[in-house]
Amino acid sequence: MRVIATAGHVDHGKSTLVQALTGSHPDRLEEEKRRGLTIVLGFAWMDLALPDGAQESVSIVDVPGHIDFIKNMLAGVGSVDAAVLVIAADEGVMPQTREHLAILDLLAIPNGLVALTKSDLIDEPEWLELIELDIQEILDGTSLEGAPIVRVSAETGDGLQNLRSALANALTELPPRRDRGRPRLPIDRIFSLPGFGTIVTGTLSDGHLSVGEPVEILPDGPSARVRALQTHNQSIERALPGSRVAANLSGIATDQIRRGQVAVTPGTLRATRLIDVSFRLLPDIPKPLRHNLAVDLFSGASETPANVRLLAAEELLPGNEGWLQLRLERPILVAAGDRFILRQPSPSVTLGGGEILDPHPRRRYRRFDPAVIEKLDTLAKGSPDEIILQSLERDPLLSQQELVAASGLDQAIAGEAISQLLDVGLIQGLDSRRLMISASAYQQVVADMQQILGDFHRRYPLRQGMPHSEARSRLRVVGAGRVRKELPQRAFNDLAAQAETDGLLANDQGMVRLPSHAVRYTAGQEQAVNRVLRSFSNAPFSPPNAIETLKLLDGDTDLLESLVERKTILRLPGSVLFRQEDFDDATQKIIALAQANGSITLADVRDLLDTSRKYAQALLEELDARRVTRRTGDERMLTGVDQ
Repeated sequence: MRVIATAGHVDHGKSTLVQALTGSHPDRLEEEKRRGLTIVLGFAWMDLALPDGAQESVSIVDVPGHIDFIKNMLAGVGSVDAAVLVIAADEGVMPQTREHLAILDLLAIPNGLVALTKSDLIDEPEWLELIELDIQEILDGTSLEGAPIVRVSAETGDGLQNLRSALANALTELPPRRDRGRPRLPIDRIFSLPGFGTIVTGTLSDGHLSVGEPVEILPDGPSARVRALQTHNQSIERALPGSRVAANLSGIATDQIRRGQVAVTPGTLRATRLIDVSFRLLPDIPKPLRHNLAVDLFSGASETPANVRLLAAEELLPGNEGWLQLRLERPILVAAGDRFILRQPSPSVTLGGGEILDPHPRRRYRRFDPAVIEKLDTLAKGSPDEIILQSLERDPLLSQQELVAASGLDQAIAGEAISQLLDVGLIQGLDSRRLMISASAYQQVVADMQQILGDFHRRYPLRQGMPHSEARSRLRVVGAGRVRKELPQRAFNDLAAQAETDGLLANDQGMVRLPSHAVRYTAGQEQAVNRVLRSFSNAPFSPPNAIETLKLLDGDTDLLESLVERKTILRLPGSVLFRQEDFDDATQKIIALAQANGSITLADVRDLLDTSRKYAQALLEELDARRVTRRTGDERMLTGVDQ
């Protein structure tokens, strides 16, 4: 699922275009409808036919164009996949067009196009060609350079199909949304409905969100639980990364949360009041950026006052890039790699933007410190935790030494990142932490195991579970580089134990199963089992052999294997069967006689239990295997090891 944002000057037809594309008008406030302009974010959706013939449900975020509402615009474009820059053919490029384009570029929106609206109002083709030349000129050097320009009229419908096709092509070129196993839902709307309670909306990033999961609202917010989820007015059980989501939260009221906070999985992220960033000052800013300047930081759906600390220059000239440390007036929740915008509060103007390099620097830096500059230069190539996760996603199951080497990071920086990722659960350590696996790969391999076990339970309903050795041999961990690795035995045991702690799998005496699976006998099977147990009870030390037992079970080999697996019946050497309680009784008698005589022979056991040589030999061989007895010639001595 993808999210598209509109952008452009006021009254250039963004909302009307969205209505023409989707059939629904994104304006929802009475004031918006009365004044005919968008004040807050509007939302709509449509099904888009992709070039390969598939259908994709696409969200559209309609952002305000009026200069008074540009802060709301910034809240809407932070997590989108593509942008439609809307320019009216009768007016052409306007001031907010340029500012919106600059913001799209600073936020590194990965793809987009230009919708040249109101084309039906222009009768002269030469005029449209001139407008398109102007548009191409302002796109040069931005993330939308070379983007298609589609002439369209929302009133007549001309060009709408061309616009849909261009959008489909733009989305097809994008890579899939990343799943980091740490879902974040920046809250851009809060409301309540009778019978439901508090509902928040946002664009989900970095992971899945499921009904029933706990969440915490950061910073400074309460904890809650996801009561229900919707996407495009459809109830869902699990929201995907990159989708527009409405989450019904239980246990909190609307006045306990505010826009700009983020709903996250508990324990995965923490708020900060100090961040290190790379920053680009827009070229048309009239004066340099100076140290200690008061600014407003926009990231996700949040707006936060901050102070600028220039780390490598006395001032930053228009059009230049540099390293900043931002001191925030109040805590915010951000992650390395997030994009942001800085605006001057008064007079209100967009200064520039960039990327968050370190959301949790340990200290306030001294300016012009070479070590700090070197660190930021390294982080600019990618945040350490992101690089570590990417390395694991490409090639799962690496040792820490292999992971550091694959990341290309300094050993100390990589080690610290690995420790932090282990602490918050974004990496799992297996085989006593000798092997690392990302949370997303762990989730995938557990999901694969659940599917394998589900098939196994359907095929063998009377089996308690699948032996670890069989499960491990059928499981492969697959990385983004299509590297397929088999889990070592101890790593598999660790993974199964962690999955059991998470309530995803269950372990029983060397076997793994789904938590919901339990062996249940039919009435006929229960009757057959009772026949067998009565027969064994009548001759505890000379019970029926395997063929006779199978006959008593109506030939049901699965039922016999179930009784053996559950240790109701034991299978001894020579295919001899014993009830567990009879074997325990025989063992105690043998131990007592051996203690009294100092040793014991096969004939002694035969006479002691009034049984045949076959059964006596099977019992002694089993006790030898369990190291209760040790054979010396024709005699057995007790080993001193309790059974």
